Amino acid sequence: MQSSVLVVSTDPQGSVVWWADRVGDALPFDFDQAHEDPSILKTLRDLPGVRIHVVANQKGGVGKTTLTVNLAAVVYDTIGDAAQYKHIFIDTPGSLEDEQLLAASLDIADDVIVPLPPEPLAFDPTARTINRLILPRELPYRVVVNNWDPRDGRADLDDTNDFIDNANWSRTKAVTRRYKLHTRASADGKVVTQYARNRVAMEAREDFFRLALELGYGGQ
Repeated sequence: MQSSVLVVSTDPQGSVVWWADRVGDALPFDFDQAHEDPSILKTLRDLPGVRIHVVANQKGGVGKTTLTVNLAAVVYDTIGDAAQYKHIFIDTPGSLEDEQLLAASLDIADDVIVPLPPEPLAFDPTARTINRLILPRELPYRVVVNNWDPRDGRADLDDTNDFIDNANWSRTKAVTRRYKLHTRASADGKVVTQYARNRVAMEAREDFFRLALELGYGGQ
């Protein structure tokens, strides 16, 4: 048996690569990289019964890698091992210069997850990603408000939701909150399902479980 989940990095910065190396043998899902040879991506589309989820935003620093890794972790935690991959998550570059890598990923996608932090500087790059690259391909997509800090109050969250709704974009009800645990996780060599068992860690995990459930990633 193998893992039911594969994570593929197409980001030349290699954030997922570094994170996976830190986790080592405890990594719950399989991992590969394709930024040096994007032609590898086409072979993923030939795998039977697999769903390919691309995490995309041309704005850097919006939390694509954290969202990719932790969604993959909770999906694996739900499904476990399988005879073949059921879900593939692709982490993509956060820059205009690497648009060909993002385009190659979108060309094989079943759906797209677009993380958007509640920060106005991220609004225009997100709009460019959706309008130029996702909508023309007629791909199902959901915007996820990511890295919201409840200590700041709801104003930024409400403004971001209003921006998404006014743009007529699809968004998830589930929101991922900002936790110090997430910012430390890659250095500590952990994914969200491996956090210590305490109240804060449980709340951090629940954000991703709720998101995976809403997106329908708990099974085939």
